[in-house]
Amino acid sequence: MKYKMLVMDMDDTLLRKDHTISERTKKAIKETQEKGVKVVLASGRPDFAMKDYAKELELDKYKSYILSFNGARIIDCHKDEIIFEQSLKKEVAHELYEISKKENMFIHTYLSDDIITEQNNEYTEIEANITGMKIKTITDFKKSIKGNVIKVLMLEDPTYLKKVSEKLHPKLSDKLNMTISKPYFLEFMDKGIDKGETLKKLANKLNINIDEIIAVGDSFNDSTMIKTAGLGVAMGNAHEEIKEIADYITDTSMNDGVAKLIEKFILKK
Repeated sequence: MKYKMLVMDMDDTLLRKDHTISERTKKAIKETQEKGVKVVLASGRPDFAMKDYAKELELDKYKSYILSFNGARIIDCHKDEIIFEQSLKKEVAHELYEISKKENMFIHTYLSDDIITEQNNEYTEIEANITGMKIKTITDFKKSIKGNVIKVLMLEDPTYLKKVSEKLHPKLSDKLNMTISKPYFLEFMDKGIDKGETLKKLANKLNINIDEIIAVGDSFNDSTMIKTAGLGVAMGNAHEEIKEIADYITDTSMNDGVAKLIEKFILKK
């Protein structure tokens, strides 16, 4: 199979634990793009926290793309413009806030390039550390959200968060998409938004068949794109449930798993 698109999650997939990309992986991605293969970064991260990596990988030069906020937005890196976006209505964000209070969960969202929350906490601090975004502590979450927001996160200890996720899913799945990215991040997007569905939109726009796509990830929010792609790949450090749905398992993020995947299936080394 000649693959025409490579879609990669970022944290614990493309990126090592120190949030850097290995030289071997950068070289493989450059060679991939030189062959005319589109490279797509697909992450739960805001695009603010993806653009520096996109520049490092020269996605602008090779006319590649970013899928940010778990697929709620597509960015054309060459034109530096948003070509697709689907947000949550403010009323839905307000409802999620009320639910978070009832369930004793922390909650945050994004305004401009800031993370906003009423109560800073260790999990929001993790998000800030990962993304490089500033935390803005506000006095009234609902009053601060005057328009649509791209995504909302509830945050807590992984064990408790999973229980809340299982409790809320039957009640909210008819109007929202819910996914766990990091074990302490429960993410909410508009109905129909996930990495897999947005990948289909981008592939259709570029006239690329699903069978011609490789998608690689490690966590639950990667499951839809791994199932969607012609070759769905799990990292060696992926959750066991993700490995079970994958067509192929590569090495870990700390051991150049993405580079090895590229060398095997695209560069044929």
